[in-house]
Amino acid sequence: MKPNIDASGQFPDLQDVYDSIGYLNMAMYQPLQYVLSTKRKRYEELYDTKVKEGKSSFRQVDREQALAKLIRANFFKRLESSIYSFGSTLDRMVGGIEDILEKIKEHQAGNVEMPSITDFDDEDLESAFDEQAVGTKTKILIGDMDLVKWSQALNEDLETLKELQTVTHRVTPEKDDKLMDLEKILKHKYEHPINCNNKKVIIFTAFADTANYLYENLADRVKRLYGLNSALVTGGSTPNKTTMKGVAVNDMSDILTNFSPISKGRDQINPNATEEIDLLIATDTISEGQNLQDADYLINYDIHWNPVRVIQRFGRIDRIGSRNKQIQLVNFWPNVDLDTYLNLEQRVKGRMVMLNTAATGEDDLLNIKSNKEMNDLKYRKKQLEQLQTQVIDLEDVNGAISITDMTFNDFKADLQNALKEHEKLLNEAPLGMYAITDTTNFPEAEPGVILTLKQQTNDLGQEISILPYIVVYM
Repeated sequence: MKPNIDASGQFPDLQDVYDSIGYLNMAMYQPLQYVLSTKRKRYEELYDTKVKEGKSSFRQVDREQALAKLIRANFFKRLESSIYSFGSTLDRMVGGIEDILEKIKEHQAGNVEMPSITDFDDEDLESAFDEQAVGTKTKILIGDMDLVKWSQALNEDLETLKELQTVTHRVTPEKDDKLMDLEKILKHKYEHPINCNNKKVIIFTAFADTANYLYENLADRVKRLYGLNSALVTGGSTPNKTTMKGVAVNDMSDILTNFSPISKGRDQINPNATEEIDLLIATDTISEGQNLQDADYLINYDIHWNPVRVIQRFGRIDRIGSRNKQIQLVNFWPNVDLDTYLNLEQRVKGRMVMLNTAATGEDDLLNIKSNKEMNDLKYRKKQLEQLQTQVIDLEDVNGAISITDMTFNDFKADLQNALKEHEKLLNEAPLGMYAITDTTNFPEAEPGVILTLKQQTNDLGQEISILPYIVVYM
């Protein structure tokens, strides 16, 4: 599915919106860029992090630049998710910029004192930050800012964001082409079930505000027209909801048990239950480690740029023990070509730089070899093209799959299952940086040793991207 944003055709072309977002200064998120040159050294001493035993530093200004790229990428993703999610983000950004500009206006008018970081010693600085600073985690005294330059950048961003805000809020749910397509899909599913009378559907989205938007616009309609219960599970600040009475909404497992009663064994827990939940709207909080194979229909309302995540979502219903003869996967894609979707240089590279620097505090690993820096995107594009035409298993994905494609929840779920099955053995296992296992049950595994080494010298050069750690199989 590649729906438009606005059924009336009034919303700008997606490429134009992408360009507008790409040109933003993101000045609200990069205040250190606008600190007066005479004051920068003190802020560097305050916020930069020493690495490599003090031989180099992880600069806060670089952190802010990486964060701005990450926020811009998130902006794109919210637009691809839903017009409501995009509009909510616009509202927050506009409000944040207006608050900063109002504070600047008060200081420039002379109504408020403008102290500098050099006016305080370390003991008094914290209280000064609380009263006179801008920023959240990185606090800067407004008297140390180049207010003319910062105001100009903020106003440029505000003008662009307000233009987008105006056209975005014109797209009401009645004009939301993507939402209308989703309603048509559900109507066809409920009127023409693919397995007997199975009407169970899971809708996945990456964002809690999109999930809430879908629930608010679908739950009552589905109940009224089809007599079916819906549920919302986000795992975040948005509370879970359901139209089914008697369900503990604060307990995600209770909602999932009533959505997939056979796979979850509800008859053993609550044998007198008669109602069920047939429409589940959820974020990736349930994309791993859940048996929901009572459902035979899964919709990705927004597509994840990493196909592994999409496969994990589909794995909730494509499971051993399913009683369905057929299962259906529906993906919603942004109505642009893949190159635009990936936006190779800015969106993905910016995000990867952020992840690398945040994780290591070292130099940017992406730039070790400039002519190799976007190899990841080449196979990622192939994977997404494959995903547009077929339902694939993990082992069928074109291109490489790396450890970073998997999330912490994957390993957490495996550990929880292991604890349930082998708790006694794990508790009795000796402590140590080694483990030995019998390969009898794994005929494909050749006997050997896997070592994780830490490099102590620099004679390996810069070709190894995981320095200083090396994994060796012998």
